[in-house]
Amino acid sequence: LDGTIDVYCANAGLASPGDVLADEEVWAAAWDVNVMAHVRAARALLPAWLERGSGRFVSTASAAGLLTMIGAAPYSVTKHGAVAFAEWLSLTYRHRGIKVHAICPQGVRTDMLAAAGSAGELVLVPGAIEPAAVADALFDAMAEDRFLVLPHPEVAGYYRARAKDTDHWLGSMNHLQQKWEETRA
Repeated sequence: LDGTIDVYCANAGLASPGDVLADEEVWAAAWDVNVMAHVRAARALLPAWLERGSGRFVSTASAAGLLTMIGAAPYSVTKHGAVAFAEWLSLTYRHRGIKVHAICPQGVRTDMLAAAGSAGELVLVPGAIEPAAVADALFDAMAEDRFLVLPHPEVAGYYRARAKDTDHWLGSMNHLQQKWEETRA
């Protein structure tokens, strides 16, 4: 090996539950890990990749970055930022040989899911998949040069529904929020 990096997986993530009233430190940490770590990695990698005309950046975001997650404002907002940054990288450097993938799983059976609390139990656990299934979805997307990687096929339908009728989507999510609040009362 010559020490060059061909593929970089920005996989660090910080699950940050809470609402808009979460402490400033919670918001700052979520922003630092879930968005700025991707930015910093890209800044380090892009000069060499652009010089040689190839490189692949994998941004592990989350379905929360497309759809939002109840009970986790810092996580949802910053995962939206991670998806947006990956989109920006792709549209800016695609023609220069840089390939970008945004992987947006829903529930994955990891320690992060185990720590997701009652919101995770309600929304994520029923359809949770193994990490190997996420890796398989990523490898398929890489082979097909697809930007958006959705290991949970149902997320594509949710994403379309959200785009088609945002007000209806928000109403449905608010009902889920209410259901979650009732379980916590």
